Amino acid sequence: MSNENPMKMGDAQLVEAVLRGNTGAQREFFERFSRKMFGVCLRYAASREEAEDLLQEGFLKAFRTLQGYRGEGALEAWLRKVVVNTALEQLRKQRLHWTELDTSEEPTAPPEILERLAATDLLEHIRSLPEGYRAVFNLYAVEGYTHQEIALLLNISEGTSKSQYARARASLVRAIEQHKP
Repeated sequence: MSNENPMKMGDAQLVEAVLRGNTGAQREFFERFSRKMFGVCLRYAASREEAEDLLQEGFLKAFRTLQGYRGEGALEAWLRKVVVNTALEQLRKQRLHWTELDTSEEPTAPPEILERLAATDLLEHIRSLPEGYRAVFNLYAVEGYTHQEIALLLNISEGTSKSQYARARASLVRAIEQHKP
């Protein structure tokens, strides 16, 4: 099995080869998932350099804990969780400051503005958010966590999660409204 081409392996075979220490399989694992995971890192990072560091740390952690992947669910989903948790650990180390806000009125962007906005522009707007806003926005709006889950992940109250999300949305709406195509 050592002479198999890692590029032709399915996820389960690739994991087995990586766990055996096959360097070609390790390289293929990185190549197969690095673009998508870099996109995840870009959403959590304030800069491209920080995203590159998160990507590297996320893959190192994935290689160290790959034996924990049980083959239940998609390998990409497991890796995404590792990368997101790596980003959250980094945010916790930076000791984010959280603020409360009344969330009774959440702004929305008109659909025609969203249609004009390119994905790269939206990513730039997300990356320009303060770290706390960005973390909660990504976890709630992109990753699909509930505010209760976010509160547990970030060690904040559910109300703080909701307020950070509301502020992130308000900031994004303002940025989108000001966007000139």
